[in-house]
Amino acid sequence: MQRNQPFCAHCSPNGPSIRDLTHFSLPGSPRNIINPNGERSDIVSRTPGALRHQGAKGWALLAAIAFAVAACLYLTFELGRIQADYNIVDITAERRALGAQIDDLENEIKTLREEIILLETHRSIDRGAYSEVESSLTDLQKKIHEQREAIAFYRGIISPSDGGRGLRVQELKVSKGQDERLYHVNLVLVQVMQHDLSVNGDVEFSLEGAQDGVATTYTLAQLVPEDEDSEWPFSFRYFQNLDRRLILPDGFTPEKVNIEVRSRTKSIASVEQSFLWQSGQG
Repeated sequence: MQRNQPFCAHCSPNGPSIRDLTHFSLPGSPRNIINPNGERSDIVSRTPGALRHQGAKGWALLAAIAFAVAACLYLTFELGRIQADYNIVDITAERRALGAQIDDLENEIKTLREEIILLETHRSIDRGAYSEVESSLTDLQKKIHEQREAIAFYRGIISPSDGGRGLRVQELKVSKGQDERLYHVNLVLVQVMQHDLSVNGDVEFSLEGAQDGVATTYTLAQLVPEDEDSEWPFSFRYFQNLDRRLILPDGFTPEKVNIEVRSRTKSIASVEQSFLWQSGQG
């Protein structure tokens, strides 16, 4: 079998090599190559600059394609929003309107808070004024009650309901002291419808009760503190308030108070009266 001859005078028998192809050519210059059919062809070698130029064109093309795809996607998104009645201009206007409403509501809340503070201040002032009026009214009612009692007291002296005359015990009050067995006795003596003379004398006081379950009576001398006089004198024309302190013995339960008002004035008779020792008194 006959071997094929080389298609180039400069080629080696085993085929062209890189060295054979570039031996007589400069980079970028055309070279004559004889192909197997005996025809000549020009081959232009590619330099690095040419390769970079073609790469830049490729990247620009890819960027243009990416931009076109992004634009299509955005237009598709906007078309969907428009079809769904979504308009960015309307939304912006709505947000501004809502922001204005929020500002108005905040201003209204601030105004209402100021009104609340003002009302609370007025209520505090009204409460203070009401307390003052209530206190004044209570004091006035107390004074009216005291005046009514005074009127009743003097009426009893001038014209008693029973029509009696002379010396009598108008009132007896017993109140608890600070110590456990200490009591205060207030006695009011009056002359009824007989005020032309002053009356004088002394009060005989006794207290009946039970001492450890046994009936017992104590005199004033047995009940007053040791540093006080056991005598209880009086002298008046219309009325007189008398006060004494009593110390009850341990184990003694008081039940009844006996008062004898002994007059030393000849024209005025003495009087005796008894009072229950009420639970409110002791």
